[in-house]
Amino acid sequence: MKRIITTITIAFYCIIFSNAQSWIRVNQIGYLQDDVKVAVWVSKTTDEISKFELLDRNTGRVIYFGDKVKQTGKQHAFSSSARLYFSEFKTPGTYVVRVNDVVSVPFKIGDDIYAGAADIPLKYMRQQRCGYNPFLKDSCHTNDGITVGDPEGKRDGLYYDTKGGWHDASDYLQYVTTSANAVYQMLFAYTQHPDAFGDKYDANGNEGENGIPDILDEAKWGLDWLVKMNPDKDTYFNQLADDRDHVGMTIPSEQKVDYGWGAGKARPVYFCSPKPQGLRENKNRSTGLASTLGKYASSFALGSKVLARYYPDFAKMIEQKAKDAYRKGKENPGVCQTACCVSPYFYEEDNWADDMTLAGAEIFSITKSIDNLNEAVNYGRLEPVTPWMGADSARHYQWYPFINLGHYHLAKQNVNSRVSKEFIRNMRSGLQRVKERAEGDAFMNGVPFIWCSNNLTVGLITQCRLYHELTGDDSFLEMETSMRDWLFGVNPWGTGMIVGYPVHGDTPSDPHSAFTKLRNYPVTGGIVDGPIYAPIFRSLRGVHLAKEDEYAAFQSDYVVYHDDFADYSTNEPTMDGTASLTYYLGYLSSKATAKKRVLGGILRGNPMEKKIALVFTGHEFADGAKTISKTLKRRRVKGSFFLTGDFYRKYPKISRKLQKNGHYMAPHSDKHLLYADWEQRDKTLVSKDAFVKDLKDNYLAMENIGLKIESPRYFIPPFEWYNQQISDWSKEMGVQVVNFTPGTVSHADYTTPDMKNYRSSETIYNNILQYEADHSLNGFLLLIHIGAHPDRTDKFYKRLDLLIKTLAAKGYEFVRVDEMME
Repeated sequence: MKRIITTITIAFYCIIFSNAQSWIRVNQIGYLQDDVKVAVWVSKTTDEISKFELLDRNTGRVIYFGDKVKQTGKQHAFSSSARLYFSEFKTPGTYVVRVNDVVSVPFKIGDDIYAGAADIPLKYMRQQRCGYNPFLKDSCHTNDGITVGDPEGKRDGLYYDTKGGWHDASDYLQYVTTSANAVYQMLFAYTQHPDAFGDKYDANGNEGENGIPDILDEAKWGLDWLVKMNPDKDTYFNQLADDRDHVGMTIPSEQKVDYGWGAGKARPVYFCSPKPQGLRENKNRSTGLASTLGKYASSFALGSKVLARYYPDFAKMIEQKAKDAYRKGKENPGVCQTACCVSPYFYEEDNWADDMTLAGAEIFSITKSIDNLNEAVNYGRLEPVTPWMGADSARHYQWYPFINLGHYHLAKQNVNSRVSKEFIRNMRSGLQRVKERAEGDAFMNGVPFIWCSNNLTVGLITQCRLYHELTGDDSFLEMETSMRDWLFGVNPWGTGMIVGYPVHGDTPSDPHSAFTKLRNYPVTGGIVDGPIYAPIFRSLRGVHLAKEDEYAAFQSDYVVYHDDFADYSTNEPTMDGTASLTYYLGYLSSKATAKKRVLGGILRGNPMEKKIALVFTGHEFADGAKTISKTLKRRRVKGSFFLTGDFYRKYPKISRKLQKNGHYMAPHSDKHLLYADWEQRDKTLVSKDAFVKDLKDNYLAMENIGLKIESPRYFIPPFEWYNQQISDWSKEMGVQVVNFTPGTVSHADYTTPDMKNYRSSETIYNNILQYEADHSLNGFLLLIHIGAHPDRTDKFYKRLDLLIKTLAAKGYEFVRVDEMME
């Protein structure tokens, strides 16, 4: 690979897609800097390609030439295909991939591109709420429910308050199996990446923070319903409503289905039953209770730990419920499937050991009892690998949940190292089976295209990530990123699978949802079922296409996907699949929320927050001090000034006035020494003693003119140039190195016309706004010099007022650097 710089003169976005024979699929959101980065080229021709180019989206310049191309041949709807690798290109920016005259859609590279992604699925979850629905600002199904299906035949026809929870999908049935899994997935996501989730909604799902992360509000909503579905230690309900719901689409608050107690009145609530269940001719194949009770136990157990800080009494109550459910699950092995009625479709869950593995692991985390650990291990050994992994097919929800997080907990525990190694091997074995099945596939997809294949994909990338974090083994990184990218556009259809995310991308616009069909309400954040084997699509009752297929060129006799309301098999969002997204999107968001560090120095605050810290450095010149001070005062902005000891001694009045006005004052080296070699950055040019003296003298100069030393202590090294050793020495002195956030070239405001790197003030100003438009300035430390050499007559600080005004109008808040780092 080599980088090349040329300029293209063609308008590379002017592609006539109706006549296209070849396409390039990319992740429409983009790639993290250290990702395995792959685009996929597919064609109706038999051509083979050997090279590709990466172009800057804004300038049209070719900035990277790639020749790492893997031919993958004929792929169902395509006569030829290839994988295009550009992992070594890591420069943040917005790009397109080009092969001859074929150009991809734009995408980004950067660690902040998934900022806020973790909260996207919660939009859909709030919209799925039953009882009070915050999206509709209305209530539904407030009369639930009347008991049916008592295996002993003694308690049918009783009323229990079971309102609440979430509608399962675009119908309004509710199942414990999917709801408890959704609760657990969200709680687990929070425990893994707590900083990724925001607080913008209250417990009822209405706008307004309540001091509790929104994902925990959503999990608590689900737990409240599970408590109602488990009113005492001997009563466990399995589902609310049945497929008599499927009589036509309505908004939930307007639904008037009559289950025998009046139109729009109570719905049936089914007991958990160890026997085949169904009120009419269609029955499920239940054999026990453990699959459902295990899910009750694990969600209650984890909820008791995570929510104890916010709801201590509730946490104690559900901890006991977890123990009761686990005990009863042990007594009743087998599966407790959902009930059908007028149709033959139900969740055909055939495994239960996975649920009891997770339940046992979570109970062990509470009791610390080795007996509970051993029980979890024994259950785990009954199903060492999730059965769909490596399989060609499965029945609907046959192996559910689609990931066994109990294996992860047993692999992570540190009580028994042999058990840990055993379950790490089990996790690897499952991943290896999928990887082998993906061999030769252009998209590296080894997931079987059964109903809800996207949910399997989410389970797969979750297991890939957890396995990598446990072991550091890179064997499945390419599969992980490929399957993540599949959800965001690297698939035969070139579409994302999450409604409305990314906002600018091709995502489902006509999902199987009454919200969208009847009211044109978006169902943002919901992940649709996803591609399905063509024969399954053709066999399902009532499924059809209501409009011309926009993806017709990409369909095959093997697998199909349709962005069509009438196709409930591929384009219906599901609640549990959406909840399961929160872990992986939390991981991606955490990359953005982490303060950007380079060689021990912090270069950026939280990229999820629309805040900018204006930082000013100075040594010799102070010609901009008056203008800067007046501008900041007029705009009511507090800045941060990093000045040398020489500056403080030369300009004491300026320095004292700045601190009096509330600005953060800090050091920039006493004598403006060069600490690290320009060519060999790891080569330190000063001794430790010299460095310590230089920094202490800078602080002394501040104290000698009457300045208060700010706390916590931050420091921008001279020339904005340092290495890890400088950061380490600073930390030993209780000082944290910070530096400007790169990308805008604002720091070039010191340059003079005779310099090769000269940038005019207009250029700098335009670069800042262009960078903001392309990437955002969230968390930026935007550096401006307090003065410049007289040879630079074009002073950038004269544009500071306009810059602040413009950025404030875009919603940015200006804060001091210490506030940025909180």
